Amino acid sequence: MQIHRVTRSAISYFSEQQVRLTEGQNGLSNYINQPFSMEAFENQIEQKKSNYSSDFRSTLVKSLRSQYNNVKLHDAVAKNLSALESENTFTVTTGHQLSLLTGPLYFVIKIIHVIKMANELNQKYPNQHFVPVYWMATEDHDFEEVQSMNMFHKDLSVEYNQSGAVGRFNIDALDEFKSTIKSFFREEQQAQIVDLLDAYSGSNLTEATRNLVNKLFEVHGLIIVDGDDIELKRNFSSIVKKELVEGFSENAVIATNSSLEKEDLKIQIHARPINLFYLKDGIRERIQRQGDAFFVEGVGTFSQEEILTELENHPERFSPNVVLRPLYQEVILPNLAYVGGAGEISYWLQLGKVFEEVSIVYPLIQVRNSIIWLDKSVGKKMGQASMELMEIFEDADVLKKRFVTDEAEDALDFSKMENLLTELNEEVMRQILDIEPNLKQYAEAEQTKITKQIENVKAKLIKTSKSKHDGAMKAIDFVKDRLFPGNGMQERKYNILHFSADGDVKKTIETLFSAIEPFDNRIAIIDESEVA
Repeated sequence: MQIHRVTRSAISYFSEQQVRLTEGQNGLSNYINQPFSMEAFENQIEQKKSNYSSDFRSTLVKSLRSQYNNVKLHDAVAKNLSALESENTFTVTTGHQLSLLTGPLYFVIKIIHVIKMANELNQKYPNQHFVPVYWMATEDHDFEEVQSMNMFHKDLSVEYNQSGAVGRFNIDALDEFKSTIKSFFREEQQAQIVDLLDAYSGSNLTEATRNLVNKLFEVHGLIIVDGDDIELKRNFSSIVKKELVEGFSENAVIATNSSLEKEDLKIQIHARPINLFYLKDGIRERIQRQGDAFFVEGVGTFSQEEILTELENHPERFSPNVVLRPLYQEVILPNLAYVGGAGEISYWLQLGKVFEEVSIVYPLIQVRNSIIWLDKSVGKKMGQASMELMEIFEDADVLKKRFVTDEAEDALDFSKMENLLTELNEEVMRQILDIEPNLKQYAEAEQTKITKQIENVKAKLIKTSKSKHDGAMKAIDFVKDRLFPGNGMQERKYNILHFSADGDVKKTIETLFSAIEPFDNRIAIIDESEVA
């Protein structure tokens, strides 16, 4: 196996904004605290120390211990939980929805990214301690994110038939799904698969996801956080109150959006007058202002006094939306950096003034590593089509035309024909204008007809030649489909089990650990094509 690396700016697969977020954060200083780098952590540590109280730290540890109450703690997890009580311990965090059996591969990539980041920071700054965190989006209600996954080119889904925060869903519907997953593997391949499926259990989807992710990463000391927690919410309630009374976040985002648009930076999210949901079992509905009152669909109307009393008595019923969720995370964690996908990190650019409004330190932000997994079958097809590594990023039709042209050599060498065409067009123009200078437009039209006829001849010859190389043409389609399914990144479609056809999930994770480099923003290509 080899690991190749390529910058995003070297290929046309990523937008200019994505490239700026990974390779040009120096140009984004109006929207972030400081550009991401190993050295930037030193300053970030000092800022966070003065912005995070010991009381909040105590509440965090107490809440986490409660959340892990039914989990047998691995020594590495227990060590990091205890370390969080110390003022010299900080977190690096990623987050994701409670995707079905981890969903697409990038769920796992994010987590490995922060684990390796914490490891490197612990070496760089030995007087501090760094803990990797996975923030579960338990309060989300985007059902599609938790309902489906793809492995071995098959879409699998689960119908929960429930509403409200997904983390509170019961998981009875997972039983049939687990049987289906197991059926993809031969009996001798099932040991690790069965272990993971057994771990994917609990009283609700939050517990199942925690247990599964903990099973995968407990040896690395990963801490898993559920924000749907009454004590953690209590530490955020002063900001919730400010949002209810002042609606501060909308104006902060609007001001930033205006600046971003002037720089041709894409707006990912739009703020509402109140960026909170009301949360109870089966319900997660927007809190809407109606004059001096507040309205929640299916619940009713609150006066300001009533809703503030509700907040004081039940802070767990107030759930931040996408605008305030990052702020909530940074309030309750001693966090230094947040790692996410390019679209996710783009909307963090919109939130700087939101953080300023409540005097909370804005974290370092980083786009996660991206992985392309080139296995033996893809490598074999690349050989059939004479494809070089960097050609995987090119359009399939361009690759096919190049292959046919290169293979045909003299048969499809049109240079002589093109030279004769140039001479013919020049002669047509000369003779017509010699006879009648006013016929220039007519001459140009005839030249166009002649040129088009020759182009048709060339296209016919290329098409005929393509049909003679049908195997290579199909090989190119195979490579593009496997590496960029639906013209998207492979990591955004296939589940980790797709890359573990032999049932050895541990080996797959070890391979990902070897490929992911948190302080190298290049794309990693895992190349197994030369493995015997």
